[in-house]
Amino acid sequence: MNKFFDNFYNFAGFGPAVKSKQPTAEELEFFEDKLPNRLLEYWQEYGFCGWGEGLIWVVNPADYADILMTWLSDTPFENADNYYVIARSAFGELIVWGEKTGQSIDINVNFGMIFPTDNTEKLKKRGEERSIELFFASMSKDSLDKKDLDENPLFERAMAKLGPLEADEMYGFVPALAIGGAPKLENLQKVKVLEHLTFLADLGEKTVMADIVAMSNALHK
Repeated sequence: MNKFFDNFYNFAGFGPAVKSKQPTAEELEFFEDKLPNRLLEYWQEYGFCGWGEGLIWVVNPADYADILMTWLSDTPFENADNYYVIARSAFGELIVWGEKTGQSIDINVNFGMIFPTDNTEKLKKRGEERSIELFFASMSKDSLDKKDLDENPLFERAMAKLGPLEADEMYGFVPALAIGGAPKLENLQKVKVLEHLTFLADLGEKTVMADIVAMSNALHK
């Protein structure tokens, strides 16, 4: 375990892995020229699995290819790069890696928002191995959790009430936040993740948010 993953596993408290499924040789071979080797090493060591008791899941991108295409269709990212979902949160947020742009898109599925951060230059400077290491090392539980109307975290309470998630499940708000539902514990249900993400994608238009990093870099040139 390198120091970056040790920070994720031990210091940030995401370990140990839960509900792990080992990748096949064919899956590893398919992604070996598309995603960082370090990520594939993590897959081999820990499998596709949940971390932080299921707060975040490192996933097989092939399982999310169709839903990612749905979320990115009719946006500027549709054909901008080769994108892969590498992880998703307990509440369905998608973390997307681009071959040229690195970890460059986060999709807030509950509100239909796409947050871009073009990391092309950082990827060239750091290399993809260090980039994926820093992605894990900088992850925090607070940023992945959802909060209720009183700004209280929901994940641990949802797990206590509804039980831990299986690898194909998420905590979904019913009714959905995008159509006026409220972020309350009593509105959370365990739902099948891919089916629910498809439902959320079909609710309405997606909003592409500003790339704050790019705007900041432009201002300081």
